[in-house]
Amino acid sequence: MNIRVPALAVVACLLAHTAHAGEHIVSQKGKAFSQPTIKVKAGESVKFVNDDAFSHNVFSLSEAKSFDLGTYAKGASKSVTFDKPGKVEVECAIHPDMRMTVEVSK
Repeated sequence: MNIRVPALAVVACLLAHTAHAGEHIVSQKGKAFSQPTIKVKAGESVKFVNDDAFSHNVFSLSEAKSFDLGTYAKGASKSVTFDKPGKVEVECAIHPDMRMTVEVSK
């Protein structure tokens, strides 16, 4: 018996595995984050992708993870690794109404 797996199905499986390998994607579009809340495990990272026509500056002053990614333009992305459990409030320094939460578990 000869079973053929379409190449697209193989690629989809590989991409799904990569997405679960510790990196999550959050887009920024229309002066908003693509998800209001995301759940990750300690040690995993979130890649913030700027899909807007203008710059963003993603940051957090949360005790569980404090960071400032600096300003980055359309098409650019920056990642943050969340090393310990806790609730991380994320904002954009340029657009104060842009807010989201990263819930980090063990």
